[in-house]
Amino acid sequence: MAVRVLAVELRRLELELVRSMSTSGGTHARRPVVLVRVETDLGAGWGECEALAAPTYTEEYADGTEQILAQWLVPMLLGGGRELEDSADAMRALEAVKGHRMAKAALEMALLDAELRDAGESLAKRLGATRREVAAGATVGTGSPETVVAAIAEAVAAGFARVKCKIAPGADVDPLRAVRAAFPDLELSVDANGAYRADLTADRIALDALDDLDLVAIEQPFEADDLVGHAELTARLRTPVLLDESVKSLGDLEAVLALHACDGVSVKPARLGGVLAARRVHDRCLAAGVHLSAGGMLETGLGRAVSLAVAALPGFDLPGDLGPSDRYFAPDLTVAHVLRDGMLLVPETPGIGAEPVAAVLEEATVRSTTYRAG
Repeated sequence: MAVRVLAVELRRLELELVRSMSTSGGTHARRPVVLVRVETDLGAGWGECEALAAPTYTEEYADGTEQILAQWLVPMLLGGGRELEDSADAMRALEAVKGHRMAKAALEMALLDAELRDAGESLAKRLGATRREVAAGATVGTGSPETVVAAIAEAVAAGFARVKCKIAPGADVDPLRAVRAAFPDLELSVDANGAYRADLTADRIALDALDDLDLVAIEQPFEADDLVGHAELTARLRTPVLLDESVKSLGDLEAVLALHACDGVSVKPARLGGVLAARRVHDRCLAAGVHLSAGGMLETGLGRAVSLAVAALPGFDLPGDLGPSDRYFAPDLTVAHVLRDGMLLVPETPGIGAEPVAAVLEEATVRSTTYRAG
């Protein structure tokens, strides 16, 4: 099957989050979003770039991804007007640009959406998903013990059976002890976003203290490139250590596996360069006996539909943090993903399983530019 890309539209949106999220890297109160819409000779598809407002998670950020898409990736995709075999062939055509995985993932998402719509096939089916629903998870930001306990109580009352707490040095042991005292049976994990240092005694003491709280996992305690520190921590703790920012490619994963630098990987398709790369990481982890967790990026309903399809793969055995639309946006950019008995349905309609609601899209759009082949 050959496909020709005829045009690409870039849209910049600004959305307000229902509740701000404080992490070790700062507080997120608004959500800039870059959308791509590709027009092909098979039909059209939508994609979402999940880069945050500032380069505090990875080096990518919304303004930068908008620029790299406009100046490099979109012209390369449209250049020459050649036929492409499929979305994977399109991604190979963009390999001359190094990095910028979230920007590339947005184009891949849109191309897959068009390709799958034409084929009458869902993304979940194409990937080989084995679940029709995924257990939802709530993420709670850093704060005082009282604030964190109150936020978790609200999440539990809303139907969440699993919660992930953001932590940072000085905002870790006391809040988590209070949470565990209030909710002794809750599936509870923590995420440091690389805020700790393996060479600091105070940080090692704090992480050792968290090891006594019956946590599901401790996610990304050290900086992304500190694989030796993660390997030593993994060997020392009983609690599984998950890596997120450290794994951006299969090459990164192979280095992690060789060093035994974690017990599991948090999979976010955008961080890895798209859903096809996420599927490859899933398969490698499954073969290596490494745990998998599905992570979110404060994405809209477009990105959430893709994350749910990936999370429905068989290797995901640790709690993830994919939540319903109303925890993030009111209204969401798409028809809402709704929490039912603690679960989220995996989209089964052709394509990625979601598309923007026209009225919400127009209201949130700051600017839009369309680029055409030739």
